[in-house]
Amino acid sequence: MYIGLPKEIKVKENRVALTPGGVATLVRRGHSVVVERGAGLGSSLTDSDYEQAGATLGSAADAWAADMVVKVKEPVESEYPHLRRDLLLFTYLHLAADKPLTDALLAAGTTAVAYETVQDAGGGLPLLTPMSEVAGRLSVQAGAYHLQKPAGGRGVLLGGVPGVQPGHVLIVGGGVVGTNAAKMAMGLGAKVTVLDVSQRRLAYLDDVFFGRLTTMMSSEANIRALLPETDLLVGAVLIPGARAPHLVTRDMLGLMQPGSVIVDVAVDQGGCVETIHATTHDDPTYLVDGIIHYGVANMPGAVPRTSTFALTNATFPYVLQLADHRLDALRRNPALLTGLNTHQGQLTFAGVAEAFGRPVVAPETALA
Repeated sequence: MYIGLPKEIKVKENRVALTPGGVATLVRRGHSVVVERGAGLGSSLTDSDYEQAGATLGSAADAWAADMVVKVKEPVESEYPHLRRDLLLFTYLHLAADKPLTDALLAAGTTAVAYETVQDAGGGLPLLTPMSEVAGRLSVQAGAYHLQKPAGGRGVLLGGVPGVQPGHVLIVGGGVVGTNAAKMAMGLGAKVTVLDVSQRRLAYLDDVFFGRLTTMMSSEANIRALLPETDLLVGAVLIPGARAPHLVTRDMLGLMQPGSVIVDVAVDQGGCVETIHATTHDDPTYLVDGIIHYGVANMPGAVPRTSTFALTNATFPYVLQLADHRLDALRRNPALLTGLNTHQGQLTFAGVAEAFGRPVVAPETALA
């Protein structure tokens, strides 16, 4: 198979979807890999590293001309002309929050497999997990920075000091993002409360953190009760492949202290905070009703070397399957099949179809 690795062009996105080691393995298996010049530089991976691994260097057009394109982030508008019917695209897509991209993929007939909806037999999301771990940890770092007065915040040190109460971090969602946010916040010495709708998950968190954080059921009443004492709110809600529900509404912002910070990691799925919208690393925050909103949709891009290796550790076995077996890989592996979002103009993921009120075709039917 001819595999393309284009350079990511989303603002300050420095990750890359294949490492030189992965390229070397693909080449040994008889595949051809073309890498856009400079694709790995943001992750400290040079063109020479890729050449030595057996890749051919080329332009963006050369990489997009491949049978399969492997990326990190969803195509942006300037990349839509590269989409075509005989292209297999393997990347993060987050289509439920991106109607223009959904329309572009369907119009082009592209076969698009989304990292974030690949689901294993146990219900886990193996290709979302590593970046959720990174984003969860970064959410607290970002929140702690923006709480500082020079950054516009309340001037709260999350860990406090002897004789002064620590800051309060409220985490809405106890999954991978929420768990990693809790680890970081507790490591800084903050007071931490985690909300979730699963009693079983809350019991697990209480157990693994030895009762050192507060766990509560997620409800509107509990959120409203906690917001007045919240310095940093981390949105960590996930419904695989679907839009996140708005659990924090505009009117709730008035319950928070001015200069408090919201970091909504769910922003690439529409966000769990009603007032959130996607921002960039160049301009990461904005104010609504005196509350700082941080909505960077590619947070792991801030630590690209760590993120690239964490991501490719997870994605590469699936890349190999797709390279070796093409669409048969989807038929052979139920986990990969759950990743199929569009195929030959058909929408094949229910969560996306529901978001836009469009018909859905079962993925196995679409591939028949």
